[in-house]
Amino acid sequence: MAVSGGSRLAGLRKEAGYTQVSFVAAFVREAVRLCIDASLSVRQLRRWESESPPPLPHPGQQAVLEAMFGLPLAEMGFVVPSHRRTFAGRIGDDEEVRRRAFVTGSGAIAAAAILPNRHGARIGASDVAAFRAGLTDLYTVDHRSGGIPAMARAQRLEQGITRALSGGVYTSRVGRDLHTMVCETACHRAWFGYDSGPPEEARAACMEAMTAAQLIDDPLLQVRALNTLSLLSVDAGRMWEAASAIKSAYRLAHQAGAGPTVHLVISLREASAAGQAGDLSGARRALSRAVSYQGRTDTDTDVPRWARFAGPVEVDYATAAYYTTEGQPARAVPFLRSAVSGLGGGYTRNTAWYRARLAQTLLRTNEVEEACHEMTGVLDACGGVSSARLRRRLRAFERAAVSVDAPAAREVIDRIHTATGEGGRR
Repeated sequence: MAVSGGSRLAGLRKEAGYTQVSFVAAFVREAVRLCIDASLSVRQLRRWESESPPPLPHPGQQAVLEAMFGLPLAEMGFVVPSHRRTFAGRIGDDEEVRRRAFVTGSGAIAAAAILPNRHGARIGASDVAAFRAGLTDLYTVDHRSGGIPAMARAQRLEQGITRALSGGVYTSRVGRDLHTMVCETACHRAWFGYDSGPPEEARAACMEAMTAAQLIDDPLLQVRALNTLSLLSVDAGRMWEAASAIKSAYRLAHQAGAGPTVHLVISLREASAAGQAGDLSGARRALSRAVSYQGRTDTDTDVPRWARFAGPVEVDYATAAYYTTEGQPARAVPFLRSAVSGLGGGYTRNTAWYRARLAQTLLRTNEVEEACHEMTGVLDACGGVSSARLRRRLRAFERAAVSVDAPAAREVIDRIHTATGEGGRR
């Protein structure tokens, strides 16, 4: 049975790994890249694929289609008048020889060099799915075990993706997916470095992530990297850099049409940076924005995986941090209790982190017994957590507790020494 023009185009699209919706998006991106004023809707694509003969694309659409598939329009199933075949003529008048030197067959290069002319393992959708599952696992390892084991896992995963990019044979769609996952892995490494150090490696990973996000033109991954950069900048005392990172994150999120959840994450980072810089009015304004964004998160329809942690728990924790910075630890306590109780299962590291902050704050309000009870709970639960940030918080509690003359405090100090590998009580 003869293949209709519409079926021919649909076959090329599917061979390149596109759905109708994703193909339209790729078409628009290619038109922008080529500086061609051409658009395409899903409805029009469906007409091209279903009608016989299909409606002829206008010249701008023709140029984009030929660039995407590496084929003359006539070979995509369209009936092309002679005056519109100029592009094919420029490729070569001898269609059996010269054009074949340019394209080695429709199946070989569909979707802009679908399979490069080189040898190597074929990388397909199943490989992408396996790498994607590895990325998802990184969240679980981080939440349950902390940044140190998660970093080791991320480095192995990144090596595998990089080997696939360097030595594999894949379609342009798969190549973009691999590039995106390299960027996401760098974002993970930046966060894990923030959690467990060293800070210079975390910062380097952050810069890698931002560069990769720019190369693949993914503004939301740039936002993710900028959020982590703001945290690293605060830790390094580079408050101006943190403020600049947050400003850029807001701008990119707005340009990308991001929803309330992404904006909530940025406002939480803004509140933290302003508070650490001593700008309490700025921190208060950022918290007000965070509360507003959080109240609208139920309207979000497409939240990036990296932003899904943000919600009322994080707003409570940020509010507690504000009151602590303001010198009112007693007002911070109920917000910390709410944050600790609101964390669901699987967030072992964050539960320990938040509960340790609650213990510190209770100690500042002279609630010694309760503070030690909370810290004991942290020590009971965090045996499998490897996080430099958590260790620093444990040691900070110990330094504050050494001046407290109470049996519970002395017992907790001993346990902190054991947990952090420092031996018995000094």
